[in-house]
Parts: sequence; C-alpha cells; structure tokens
Amino acid sequence: MAALRQLGTAVEGNFQGAAGGMVPPSPRVLAPNGSAPRSPAASRREEAAGNGGGSPGLAALRPTPAKPPRGSGKKPFAAPAGGGKPRKRAPLWPAALFVSVAMNVGLVLHHYVNSTSPPHPPHHPPQEHQACLMHPEAAGSSSVRRTATQEEPVPKTRAAGAPSTGKPAVTPESVINLDHGDPTMFEEFWRGTGAAAEIVIPGWQTMSYFSDVGNVCWFLEPGLDHEVRRLHRLVGNAAVDGYHVLVGTGSTQLFMAALYALSPPAGAPMSVVSTAPYYSSYPAVTDFLQSGLFRWAGDASSFEGDTYIELVCSPNNPDGTIREAVLSSESGVAVHDLAYNWPQYTPITRRADHDIMLFTVSKSTGHAGTRIGWALVKDRDVAKKMTKFIELNTIGVSKDSQLRAAKVLRAVSDAYELPGAGEEHRLFDYGRRKMAERWSMLREAAAASGIFSLPDETSGYCNFTKDMASTNPAFAWLRCDREDVEDCASFLRGHKILTRSGSQFGADPRYVRVSMLDRDDAYDIFVKRLASLK
Repeated sequence: MAALRQLGTAVEGNFQGAAGGMVPPSPRVLAPNGSAPRSPAASRREEAAGNGGGSPGLAALRPTPAKPPRGSGKKPFAAPAGGGKPRKRAPLWPAALFVSVAMNVGLVLHHYVNSTSPPHPPHHPPQEHQACLMHPEAAGSSSVRRTATQEEPVPKTRAAGAPSTGKPAVTPESVINLDHGDPTMFEEFWRGTGAAAEIVIPGWQTMSYFSDVGNVCWFLEPGLDHEVRRLHRLVGNAAVDGYHVLVGTGSTQLFMAALYALSPPAGAPMSVVSTAPYYSSYPAVTDFLQSGLFRWAGDASSFEGDTYIELVCSPNNPDGTIREAVLSSESGVAVHDLAYNWPQYTPITRRADHDIMLFTVSKSTGHAGTRIGWALVKDRDVAKKMTKFIELNTIGVSKDSQLRAAKVLRAVSDAYELPGAGEEHRLFDYGRRKMAERWSMLREAAAASGIFSLPDETSGYCNFTKDMASTNPAFAWLRCDREDVEDCASFLRGHKILTRSGSQFGADPRYVRVSMLDRDDAYDIFVKRLASLK
C-alpha cells in the first residue's frame, strides 16, 4: 500500500505541475452552495480582499501558485511584456491523459499487492463469509443468530476433512429417531472385515462418462455387472441369465426410470398403484414432478381399470409380508421392488424371475451412503428406455460409487465361496443373528408394556441357508392398542421416540413403522423405553 500512496502523491504533483502550475479553477466551480456565480470583476475584488488579509473564502480553497524557477524574473500567470494579451491557459487534455494512465497503473499495483498477500488461515475465513458458517437452525432464530464476525466452532471429536459418521451417539435422555431405515446396524460387521471391502481409486481413473459402450447400460461398470450377477447366483433370490443389469443412483432412480419406460408417450397419464400398506415414498416420488406420463392412483386393492403400473414390494415395506401382484390385465404391468429379499430379513424360498426387479446396496449390505441400486430387466427395449431416463436425469451414475459397491459385493461373495474364509466375515449370517436378536427383544418389550402388538412371527425353509429360518423384517409394523391413543406416532413422539405414522402408508394411524436397523445404543434405549410405556 505504500507504493499506492507514493503513486497518488506523484499523480497529484504532476497534475498541479502540468503547464507550469495548476490551472486556476473556474469561479463557477468554486461558488458557495446556493449562491449565484460571480462575475470576473467580483472575483478579482474577492481575490484582492483575500490576499490582503480579508475574508478567507476563495483564497482558502485556491491552491498556492507554483514558484517560478530561481532567477527567471517571471511571476506566475504574469501577462507578457508590452501590455499584450494574457497568455492562454494550458489545455487540460495532457493532464487528463496522464491521470488516466496513472490510475490504470495504480489498479495493476493494487491487484498485485492483494494477490501476493498471504492467504487466510484455514479456520479463519474473511468476515464477509463468516456468516455462512451459522448452523442452519441458528440462522432461522434471532435469539441464537450468530454475528458476521463469529464462526461455527469445529467439532473437537472430528479432525478437519475427516468423513462423516452419520447420526451422533445417543444417551438415555436422547430422542431416538427410528423414522428412517438408516442401516447403521451393519457398521459393526464391516469394521471387522479389514481390507476386504476397501478400495483405492487413482486420480486418473473413472474420468470418462463411458464404461462399456457395447452395453445397453453404457455407464455400468463391468466389475459391478459381474458382482451383481455373482451374488444373485450365490443367494438364489433372483434370476440373472437373460436379464439386462442397469445401475442407478439408488433404487429410487430406477423406480422413476421404470415409470418413464412403461408409460405411453401420449394419452392419459398411466395409473400407478400399490397394495396398502405401501411404501410411503411411492406416492411422493410418483407425483413429485407432476408428470403428464403417470400419476399416483392409490391402493391397488381398490383400483378399477385395465391400464396401470403395479408396484409390488416383497418383503413389503412397512409390514414385512411376502407380496404378489393383485391385479391382472393385458395392458397392466408390474414392477417388483425386492430391496429386502435377502437372507438376513426373510427365508429365500424361490428364485424370482419377474420382468423388472429392483435391488439396492442400502439394504443388502448396509451401504446406504454409496447410493447404488440396480435393476434386472428382461425386455431390451424397456432397458434402453430406462437407461435413457438415467442418461437425461444424471448423465449416468457415479463410477466411484460403482467401484466401491462392486468391491463390497465381492467381499460378501468371497466370504461364502473362497476356501478358508472365516465365518465371522459372512454378512448374511451376521445379519440373520442380529435381526433375530432384535426381534426377540422387541417382542419382549411389547409384551412387557401391554399396550402394543406386532405381526405374528412366520418362518420357512431357506434355500440359501438350507434350513428353517424365521422372518425378521427390516421394519416393525407396530400397533398401539390403548383405547385413548388414536395416533401412535404422536403418542411415541411424546416419549421421545420418532417413528413413521401408518397414515403415510395408506393405513390406520394407530400403526407406526419402526426401523430395526439403527445402531445398538439407539435400539437398546428404544426397547427399554417402549417396555416402560403403559
């Protein structure tokens, strides 16, 4: 900045020294506010008075004339000898040109000084940006709003740049949130697998949009395609031969792609139905964009019509029952959501071979944050239309997520197929034990309370485990039987337990859906709290 001050001094001095001195200002410019401009004669009288010690008015504003060079014998602004006309004023354009050049040089210097100054410390952003560090809830409340000079403190429990750990730990006084099916129960298992599911992606890898240009789903990583087919053959829960594998950002995107592919391009919107209680997101996702291609039409059991898309979730979310399509028509089609058709939740009794089947790593392995789902599609034209939807929607699916999902699925299959693999690394065995234990705890808590009921336990022969296995759904369909409770979700909320109301599933609000997939600490507090309610 010292350089800028020196530059400003030079500019001022050169402007004053142009043509031998500063150009005398016009009396019109120097006239006091509100007064009339002075005539030349009046200006000379004021000047004489000011020089003689009178009113300082104009004299105080007028710059001191530059002294002539020593020995020149000339006075500033003196008239030429012989009584001729006074010398004309020097033109302004040389001074203006110099000022313009000097100002541009100043701007360049200013940019240089700022660009070479040291950067802000990592946790001390500029003041104008610190207001953005407010907590979202604090930003909406004047009583807790932070000022622009305060910054959100960095949590001491997490190093800068460390990955998130999901929901915070709970205490016996915490609100227990079991509204979402966040599958953090599986964290314990994956911590014990070591490097089996770890992956390192070099900086140059996965940079192209394309994965396999010869495939219908051209953005599907070949490794993921292979591991999906391998796992289904191992478990025996779905046929893969003769099917196209499509990848999506979770099964929700594939569900939307199926609606797009199966709806006629013209005519009335296609009716989308599902038997109640149905997954609460089906209506919301179907009608979210108010598409002219399809619309939510409610419970399949009460639907009247021949043209429809029936969504069949089996095992069903929220009640865990095994479902089949209830409608039959030549112009109707079914989409089977088999996200929970895995050995930890239900006996594998047959190899499903429906036209469109949806799966996701969120519930199969617990990796919800990876956001990878896949579809098995028989018809090539339907597969191409579904691929086109994903292309237009997100221009493919993250390759990094696909590579991670492929490594996770490979670890699951390797633990069962490779010789010498330890039983402790078998995901479905772990999940089956864990779910059976949790359902036993929940049934005991409901019995101890006396005001709740649960669906009856069912079992069947599992082709994967080669034995009889009980059904242990990922969600509990809990009913409050107390006569004075008409809204079970509100009742539990009053006791710091968050669930999802049955009304969101097209069912009685005396039911709630409870996630069985949270961490042990949260689940243990939940069952103890539930048992205490009378």
